[in-house]
Amino acid sequence: MSQTQSSSVVVPLDLHVNGRRHALLLDPRTTLLDALREHLGLTGTKVGCNHGTCGACTVHIDGRRQLACLTLAASASGRPVVTIEGLAGPDGTLHPMQAAFVEHDALQCGYCTPGQIMSAVACVQEGHARSDEQIREYMSGNLCRCGAYPNIVAAVRDVANAGDA
Repeated sequence: MSQTQSSSVVVPLDLHVNGRRHALLLDPRTTLLDALREHLGLTGTKVGCNHGTCGACTVHIDGRRQLACLTLAASASGRPVVTIEGLAGPDGTLHPMQAAFVEHDALQCGYCTPGQIMSAVACVQEGHARSDEQIREYMSGNLCRCGAYPNIVAAVRDVANAGDA
């Protein structure tokens, strides 16, 4: 367990990230995104717009997708959080969605990819990948400037059809 102190006013938090518990002392205004990146060293979750509009910081809390930049770390205390680092198997085997993104070259520049993959996994788990139109609608909260959308839809469709998410 690690402890971090960033200001004179701190609150104790018990973050459960990717199956590991972390006891932290953080300013109550700390976002989950900052806690993950700056205090736990998990930099896979990206800082995009920092206003909840681009989806680059998407993580799963209690199995549901959340924007880490709009979530206070304190509100995630005691709840299971999964980041892109937590999707792969313990032996490093890629999650089926990660493998599908590689197979379909849906990575492009890669900056938005972690958030895209986290949303794609949720999209399939939520049952919103029955058609390309539905996939586009439920992935619309994740912005990519690189034009990977057709490849991302293909990756999500493959995983949904295989029932692997």
